[in-house]
Amino acid sequence: MTNIYIQTPKIGVAIGDQILNLNEIAQLFDGPELREHQSVFKETTLNKFMGLQPKAWKEAREKIQQLLSVNNAILQDSNIRNRAFTPQTEAIMHLPATIGDYTDFYSSIHHATNVGIMFRSKENALMPNWKYLPVGYHGRASSVVVSNTPIKRPYGQTLPVEGAAPVFGPCKLMDFELEMAFFVGGFPTKLGEPVKIDAAQDHIFGFVVMNDWSARDIQKWEYVPLGPFTAKNLGTSISPWVVTTLALEPFKVENFPQNPPPFAYLAHDDKFNFDINLEVNIIPNNSSVSTTICRSNYKYLYWTAKQQLTHHTITGCNLNPGDLMASGTISGEESDSFGSMLELSWKGTKPIKLNDGIERKFLLDGDTVIMKAYCESDTYRIGFGSCTGKLLPAN
Repeated sequence: MTNIYIQTPKIGVAIGDQILNLNEIAQLFDGPELREHQSVFKETTLNKFMGLQPKAWKEAREKIQQLLSVNNAILQDSNIRNRAFTPQTEAIMHLPATIGDYTDFYSSIHHATNVGIMFRSKENALMPNWKYLPVGYHGRASSVVVSNTPIKRPYGQTLPVEGAAPVFGPCKLMDFELEMAFFVGGFPTKLGEPVKIDAAQDHIFGFVVMNDWSARDIQKWEYVPLGPFTAKNLGTSISPWVVTTLALEPFKVENFPQNPPPFAYLAHDDKFNFDINLEVNIIPNNSSVSTTICRSNYKYLYWTAKQQLTHHTITGCNLNPGDLMASGTISGEESDSFGSMLELSWKGTKPIKLNDGIERKFLLDGDTVIMKAYCESDTYRIGFGSCTGKLLPAN
């Protein structure tokens, strides 16, 4: 699901190369969970639909499947079909929801280990708390943008030489981070009332692909002692399509083994990890040739989305439909599955070879980063669309 633009933003579902405009068929959602809530499909964002309960999400999915059946005559009617479908090529994509709050986690053990080795040592790669809680930071919701929104290289303070004075200027070590994120759904929670792990899934509406653009040299100087700040607020790109948790059910896999066992409030035996294939492509400036530089998978995450959400609320932090929670960079064990330039080039010491003999250590102005995600079975494939962004020069 996403927002599409025809005259005003509307909610749509991707069907092949077409978009089913739910605004045009809202009256058909007449089941027990939705007949009093048909107006949610006439909204300009998904927030109100996200704010319903899982039974309503399930009913909507089943109704759409029924309507798309060859045995259902409603959408076979040419007048209805012409009003209800829009070619994807004619649509302008918008953010699928109004994002009230945004949190970014750090849940890939391979990514956290790689970064720890680079900046500390192999023996001290993970910080003492890392295997006890899902580490995260509160990001900037206002700078989350939809795919195909250009991102400007930021200015900031950096420390080019250890022991010298900092300098101010454009970022020189611009990076991407391959991530997934989920939108919060369900009724808003109350301040002071944590979401228990057994109820966490009822607040996880669906997932998007995300690029957490990162200014590495700015980040290195500013993150002590309170963590990421301006190195991360320059722009965060997400794919316009939200793949619901219901649609991902067939692709559940075993959760990543956790040792030591998590505290009881974070423990769950049910599977809530997913086999989602991920890839990153770069089209360098002054070129039209794309190179795939990373192939990873969502299943490499150490902490599940349920654990992320539950830990986020353990203090009583309240949630609202449309809040966004991101996974952190998703890296696998092999070097071609590392989800950032920082890792792929190993802090700039090993240039990445692109097509046409071009090399990169970090991103240059004019480079376009394209992230894709999909689930695949023997009979069908679910795509998340692409999360694309072009890096523009600093002003």
